[in-house]
Amino acid sequence: MTKTAAALILALSLALGACSDKGAQQLFETAQFEEKQHNLDHAKKLYEEIVTKHPQSEVAAKAKERLEALKAAK
Repeated sequence: MTKTAAALILALSLALGACSDKGAQQLFETAQFEEKQHNLDHAKKLYEEIVTKHPQSEVAAKAKERLEALKAAK
């Protein structure tokens, strides 16, 4: 593998990782909005999606916290 190809693969990996975090962040913001609108079932589904599809994202831990809080509030 040439240095150029390796650099290209690295750049693409970093870009895709950033997209993943961006997608997780958007899901988190939507989940927060749903919570504020008292659509708790939908908010839970969005938080669960973050945890399962974006476990390494920055907001995954926050999503887990919100899930626990919503389950405890039942």
